[in-house]
This record gives sequence, C-alpha cells and structure tokens, in this order.
Amino acid sequence: MNERRYAFLQEMGLGPVWTRRTAVAEPASDDVASAALQQLSEEEPAMSAAVPLAAVPAIAESAAGDTGGMDWEQLQAAVASCTKCGLCRGRTKTVFGVGDRQAKWLFVGEGPGRNEDAQGLPFVGPAGKLLDNMLLAMGLKRGDNTYIANIVKCRPTDGNKRDRPPEPDETHACMPYLERQIALINPTVIVALGKTAALSLLGLDPATPVGKLRGRVHRYMDLPLVVTYHPAYLLRNLRDKGKVWADLCLAMQTHDAAGA
Repeated sequence: MNERRYAFLQEMGLGPVWTRRTAVAEPASDDVASAALQQLSEEEPAMSAAVPLAAVPAIAESAAGDTGGMDWEQLQAAVASCTKCGLCRGRTKTVFGVGDRQAKWLFVGEGPGRNEDAQGLPFVGPAGKLLDNMLLAMGLKRGDNTYIANIVKCRPTDGNKRDRPPEPDETHACMPYLERQIALINPTVIVALGKTAALSLLGLDPATPVGKLRGRVHRYMDLPLVVTYHPAYLLRNLRDKGKVWADLCLAMQTHDAAGA
C-alpha cells in the first residue's frame, strides 16, 4: 500500500484492514494490524477467489418513457422541472448526479439529504466525505472515471422534515431518469450503496436485507453490479468497515476481469 492511500485509510479509521486483495500485502506494522488482516481474510475467503456471478435473474429492461432518446442536457432539464411525484413540492434543488459522463465506475445511492438538497450535488455531507475516501482507497476520485447518482433526485422527508427512504411510488417515478443516465454512461461496474439502491436496481422484494446480497456479482440489465452498505450506515456501524472493503475489492476484481 502506498503512503498516500495509507493516509486516506487512516483518516477513515480503517487502517490496514482496507488493503486491496489483488496487491501483495506488506507486513503489518504491529500485531493488531496483522490480526485484523487475518480476521478479514477468514471472514471473506471468497474475495480472493474468481469473481462469481450471482444466481439472481437480470431484471427486464423497463420502459424509460419519454427519457429514452434524451441526451445529457435534455435529461438534466427534465429532472430539474420534474413533478412526477410529491417529492418535488419539498425540494430546494434537484440532485441530478455528478462526475465523468463516460465513467467506468458508477456509484448509486438512495437519495439526497439536507446538504445535497441545499447544494444540488450528491454525497456532500459526512457520508460524502467517507465516500470520497473510499474512492481514494480504490485508486479513484470523484469526477475522474467515476459518476455518482441516486435512485431519486429530490430529497425525501417525513412530517418532521427529517430524511427518510423514498417510497416505492417515488422510486418508480424517478427510475427512468437513472436508467437513462446508466444507458448514456454505460459503466463497466455499478456499485449499489445501500438497501434502497440495491433493491431498486435489482427489482427485489423490499424485505430483502442488504447482507444477503453482498459477496456476489449481480446484473443490472447486462452490467455487473456489486452491493455494499451505504456510507451513512458505515458511519454509524464502523464494525462493518471490513465488509465494505471486501465489497469494494469484489467490485475492483470485477472491473479488472472486464479488462477495463
């Protein structure tokens, strides 16, 4: 691990556990680090093996309605003026997405929060800082060969103006926009960040836990998709940092296997 990557991992509080599996591991600096690496290897043995494809059927291509022939500018204008669901009534700004429009990596989250709604950009709060550090640990950075989007483009809130997951009718109304973004980008790998993103993209039952979707390569249309926990979840549950890094290693293996 180079010094720059190590510094970012330390800032995330992830230490030597966040070491890419395809690289030759350097000796741990102390017994605690060595034990942590050994524990991760024991917990996630499949990550160093050949990349498996999940036995989850690909969902049928859904109709994108009037978004099907849109270019980027038309699509962004359509999102900005969208009134297809009730989320439009409470938004400050729509959050279209950000990044390289020819990216090989697409990261999809749930929906905007308070900070994102105010700025019109995805992942700009504490969870966004963690996502940026996760990208750096992978040798990536925001806007460079990466694109970041959400399932819904407007902030979902409850009666007390607190963030909440989007409802099925809200995700259904907004999915054609994301579908068109994916078609325009044509990424090599999609990383679904959290339950809402994973279940929406894979068309699965809302009761499906994220934990059951990890460790396998799924398919969205004809594109490989890897599921991991949302950065906001990881901020509350740092004990799962090793699991998230294992998921990102699987995504990197999938990307490398595609020869991208």
